[in-house]
Amino acid sequence: MTTLSPSPRATGAGADAGPDRGTGPARRLAGALHRRPRLRLAALLTAPLLWLVLAYLGSLAALFLSAFWTTDSFTSEVVRIWTSQNFEELVTSPVYRTVALRTVGVALAVTALCAVIAFPLAFYTARVAPARRRPLFVVALLMPLWAGYLVKVYAWRLILSEGGPLDWALRPLGLSGPGYGLTATVIVLTYLWLPYMALPLHTALVQLPDSLLHASADLGARAGRTFVSVVLPMVWPAVAAGSVFTFSLSLGDYITVQIVGGKTQLIGNLVYSNVTLNLPLAAALGTVPVAVIVVYLLAVRRSGALRSL
Repeated sequence: MTTLSPSPRATGAGADAGPDRGTGPARRLAGALHRRPRLRLAALLTAPLLWLVLAYLGSLAALFLSAFWTTDSFTSEVVRIWTSQNFEELVTSPVYRTVALRTVGVALAVTALCAVIAFPLAFYTARVAPARRRPLFVVALLMPLWAGYLVKVYAWRLILSEGGPLDWALRPLGLSGPGYGLTATVIVLTYLWLPYMALPLHTALVQLPDSLLHASADLGARAGRTFVSVVLPMVWPAVAAGSVFTFSLSLGDYITVQIVGGKTQLIGNLVYSNVTLNLPLAAALGTVPVAVIVVYLLAVRRSGALRSL
């Protein structure tokens, strides 16, 4: 009687099947990352942080350092001699002080106008409009972002021009358009950055509980009291978030001022005009918006408006 013994190929099938997939390098790395959340977070954030440090913070550091250099008055070449003359000129020159204050005033005015205009629009799209039509109204709010920047600004240049559509519409009332200047700059910047304020407000108003509004009405509060005591505190973080965009974008804009601002000068225009003539002075001027926006962010953060974002 013969017995059948398994062939060597059959007995070694399991051993020759290859390494266990559960102990491969990818599996071991995945297990290590799963067991160590901090290591996983560091792996995810390393590349973005390196890009932030090298590309953004590095460029800001180079900008700040070059502001301490000077230029040759004959050749306009940059001379790497350390001096604080550029910053002293910014502080002592009344022209630069006036332009800096004007720039901050324009940014604050644009932010305030965006908040005033965006709130009723966002309230209608979030609380009043039928639910089926709300996506259409949101698209309408964001539609200005679909057109190019220069297209929108030049369209406003045509609207605000002397004898243009705005003059034609106001003429029967005995009025005329503002023309080109500081007022035109504020109007155009408000139009450009309005969606950045309207969208956070719409999101905050959508998330506003109806029970709070009903409770306020049941307690006898009128619409104004409900807005001040209930609605505004709930949506204030969204206003703060939108204001960061509108303020910072208005603070650094210079193209709109060149197209519709007439003879108006903001910090961005001075930086642009001095880049080729006096690079260290342009760098010193460029630090002004950076410092202002840092102070603004610290003020908004200190107010507590960003905690619940």
